[in-house]
Amino acid sequence: MPHRSLGASGLSVSTIGLGCMGLSGVYGEADDDASVDLVRAAVDLGLDHLDSSDMYGWGHNEEVLGRALKGIRDRVVLATKFGQTPNPGGPNGVNGRPDYVIQACEASLQRLGVEVIDLFYQHRVDPAVPIEETVGAMARLVEQGKVRFLGLSEAAPETIRRAHATHPIAAVQTEYSLLYRQEAEATRAVTRALGIGFVAYSPLGRGFLTGAIQDFAQVDGRRAAHPRFQEANFAANRALVAQVEAIAAGKGCTPAQLTLAWLLAQGEDVVAIPGTRYLPRIEENLGALGVTLTADDVARISAAVPAGAAAGTRYPAGAMKAVQL
Repeated sequence: MPHRSLGASGLSVSTIGLGCMGLSGVYGEADDDASVDLVRAAVDLGLDHLDSSDMYGWGHNEEVLGRALKGIRDRVVLATKFGQTPNPGGPNGVNGRPDYVIQACEASLQRLGVEVIDLFYQHRVDPAVPIEETVGAMARLVEQGKVRFLGLSEAAPETIRRAHATHPIAAVQTEYSLLYRQEAEATRAVTRALGIGFVAYSPLGRGFLTGAIQDFAQVDGRRAAHPRFQEANFAANRALVAQVEAIAAGKGCTPAQLTLAWLLAQGEDVVAIPGTRYLPRIEENLGALGVTLTADDVARISAAVPAGAAAGTRYPAGAMKAVQL
């Protein structure tokens, strides 16, 4: 399994990891026992980068992951996130107050059943709390040995600079795929300059870029709330995916494999954490590591799905207000 370093941090992770959100029923019903088996099988395949959050199932995801890690904790890089809070009926709240940072970490450690978290992210920036105060509290967790490395998710470039000046940031997460890449590439300009690793979440466009969703009638659950999947935008985005499918067929790989190979070809600073509930999908995703793309291939794929061509924002309006802060 190839690994990449997260910037200059010294932390190395499998080039393709596992985003665990789907193990908490976000994209369809999930079975906890099956999820435990999936995580353990993924680790046996050499995948060692596991990404969770206290928001996924509001603690459920971490509890399931904790079960899966019993006896194999030393074989994985364990990442989790804090900072989003429940707000029934509306967009999630955010909390970046120093006291809450400590409280959230203690709760995550207990649910995960571990003594230390390898990579602890602020999931969403709290605009009401200076980033220096939030990261300062996160840094104290490093000093106490409860966290090894720090990360940010969906932070704006200037916020990243300020955070990194407070304490070294090992990684920044942002949605990054062929469909949505303008914000991510602006962020990467900063993370590369600062020696910070870049973790691409939703690298398969929440399943759109796998080619599995061929018809609007197949859109359900959480995806139905995302503008990219709504009827006004579906046909335009489906046409972009068809371009990916055609190139993949010519390369003798699946659309998911082509999409991941394109992403990883963007630079050694990039790692991906596609999510799934199914072992065959993990095996398919890992197959992307065997797809060779020339510079011309990468350019052709980029041109087939031009930056900014996707129809619809990547989150509903309320959630869009919480990203890139």
